[in-house]
Amino acid sequence: MTATHTSNGTTTAGILYVAFELGWTKWKLAFTTGHGQSPRIRSMPARDLPRLQQELVKAKKRFGLPDDAPVRSCYEAGRDGFWLHRHLHASGSENAIVDSASIEVNRRQRRAKSDRLDVAKLLTMLLRYHSGEKKVWSVVRVPSVVDEDGRQFHRELEALKDERTQYVNRIKGLLASQGLDAEVDQKFPQWLTEARLWDGSTVPAELQRRLVREHERWQLVSRQISALESTRRQRLNADETPQVEQVRSLLELRGLGLNGAWLLVYELFAWREFDKRKQVGASVGLTPTPYHSGESEHEQGISKAGNRRMRRMLVELAWCWRRWQPDSALTLWFERRFGPGNRRSRKIGIVALARKLLIALWKYLEQGEVPAGAKCGPWQAKVGRSAPAA
Repeated sequence: MTATHTSNGTTTAGILYVAFELGWTKWKLAFTTGHGQSPRIRSMPARDLPRLQQELVKAKKRFGLPDDAPVRSCYEAGRDGFWLHRHLHASGSENAIVDSASIEVNRRQRRAKSDRLDVAKLLTMLLRYHSGEKKVWSVVRVPSVVDEDGRQFHRELEALKDERTQYVNRIKGLLASQGLDAEVDQKFPQWLTEARLWDGSTVPAELQRRLVREHERWQLVSRQISALESTRRQRLNADETPQVEQVRSLLELRGLGLNGAWLLVYELFAWREFDKRKQVGASVGLTPTPYHSGESEHEQGISKAGNRRMRRMLVELAWCWRRWQPDSALTLWFERRFGPGNRRSRKIGIVALARKLLIALWKYLEQGEVPAGAKCGPWQAKVGRSAPAA
């Protein structure tokens, strides 16, 4: 790779750089071959791959590059996922998916922003990245198609549980507006017909019909959750894939349940490879962010630059670990460091315990090193006998 100096700036011979600003209806593309050169900016319909190929050919012709010139591209991580990255990779391009939160911006309170400015900024940073500034942004690790597909199961289950909670809260809210309270279960429709308001009257007809429809949606979601949980039990009892083997290994530790073990494996350990412990904590945003400037020095809390599902689950697992593994080294460290403190200090300490627990579980799966003082048991006791899927 050689640099050429021209009147228009510095170009990198034989390489086309492309930045994408992805929208729902149209894409904005910026092309260049080096620093100091005005970018060639074009718009095209979103997801039109033949048009994209045409724009690449036109850009190479415009900059005097051969048809087989290499292409280096980038776009921000978001709704479009990884399919475009896989297409560009299959076409021979070197693409990077960028974490949007890691892109530097002007710190003024009011700054100009448009798709044209954003794509030009992204193109400039792409040049800096390939010039050797590897810390100019954070690049997202792209899972394989199989690993990405493996996430759908537990993410659907999580979404359904959230949806079920919404139906319960809505039903209870509607009942509270009439001074009533009830358990949302299979007997709810019968209870609704027998319920009486403060003056002895029945629940108004339209409200009663709405509550029945809400309950029917609650039943549908509950049936789907039961079917998915039954399928998960069947897979744990029968599958011999490496991912399921990792889930079984985690279930042998007291304090880890089905949801936590499944999420740890399929969201993190099944496809990510780590070289050191710091990478493990950073992958879920549990690393501290100190602030040192002049005489001012304080902690800003954890970075939160990682998988939010994992971060939320790890905090719950840390509380469970403290309860079910009271003699482990991690729990004893927590009690010694944060036990005598107040409620706020324990909430801060549980995040530190979550980070230590994640690293300990990584060592457990990678090296077979059981966390010091932890108690184990058969994983079958947590799974139980698999029931037929609904």
